[in-house]
Amino acid sequence: MKTYAVFSALLAVCLCSCGDSRHHTQNTTQQQESRSTASHDSLRYPQEHHLCNVRQLTFGGNNAEAYFSFDGQKIVFQSDYAAWGVNCDQIFYFDLQQGNMKAHMPRRISNNLGRTTCSYFLPGDSLIVFASTFEADSACPPPPPRLKGKYVWPVYDSYDIYVADLQGNIVKKLTNTPGYDAEATVSPRGDKIVFTSMRSGDLELWVMDIDGSNPKQITHEPGYDGGAFFSPDGSKIVFRASRPKTEAEMKEYKELLAQGLVQPTEMEIFVCDADGSNLQQVTHLGKANWAPFFHPSGKKIIFSSNHAYPQSFRFNLYMINLDGSGLEQITYDSVFDAFPMFSPDGKKLIFSSNRNNQGTRDTNLFIADWVENN
Repeated sequence: MKTYAVFSALLAVCLCSCGDSRHHTQNTTQQQESRSTASHDSLRYPQEHHLCNVRQLTFGGNNAEAYFSFDGQKIVFQSDYAAWGVNCDQIFYFDLQQGNMKAHMPRRISNNLGRTTCSYFLPGDSLIVFASTFEADSACPPPPPRLKGKYVWPVYDSYDIYVADLQGNIVKKLTNTPGYDAEATVSPRGDKIVFTSMRSGDLELWVMDIDGSNPKQITHEPGYDGGAFFSPDGSKIVFRASRPKTEAEMKEYKELLAQGLVQPTEMEIFVCDADGSNLQQVTHLGKANWAPFFHPSGKKIIFSSNHAYPQSFRFNLYMINLDGSGLEQITYDSVFDAFPMFSPDGKKLIFSSNRNNQGTRDTNLFIADWVENN
């Protein structure tokens, strides 16, 4: 489940000195102009010292939740790009060795019926797990209206989790319970899937075996729990959560949930062991902190947040230690950066951004070399 607020780089060797801002002395207007040419590393803001050789992968529509295969050579993601023949979010697969999706169109994995979300490779990289509403209705479900000016996410009760091969053939259905089942991701160990489900009456995290058997609820507090990922060694899980505190907040949460909606404007990052034990809150920043993913070390978390800005639509990537210390800003786009994921070898970072969208609302995918030290 995602939110979109709303670059053109060639795949080339990084010619800048990564982490060195001496090559970036333009003012903001000049930076935006240079991004339109997309030469060298112009898609990187001067403060983005952890990024080098930033390349744009998609060039239109809303593209998000791009996740690496186990071998780090492929990605799977969701897109509503009309030029690819879809009417709402569908799942696509792309081999990174092809360069970018201006030169090579990705392969659609989902069946172009209903709406899809949250795809992830299974071990072996020949199967993909994702959620879809297609069995309930072949049409795209309508987007939710704003309620009294409030931004909300839909949690369609028709979502179930499926497995498909790289040719788009659905080979298995993993969930078959009433209510929302989605947001599935896979442990690096290749043995477990974590997902969000309404089956117990609230939006909680569940873990199941890789074949869909032995589902177990691992979170139990009122509020939305979702967007979960395993640590590199599979021992821990990081996720975003809302925690209504007052009676009025709880009442509003339950009323929205009864309509199949959640309001994602107040969320924090949490970590627990893979069985749900040792739960701890990592961030206490206020506003919306979400899209977390473990740093390759397993000791830090990268995530998206709007906590630092008065404009609720401005999101950047941050990194923080598991104990909540050492907060560091990673990206500096003026609108939206989110959905970060490290490659399995820790050398690449893929994320979604509004940078270089030529003034449109397009959200595109970008990939960068990760620079560990400033």
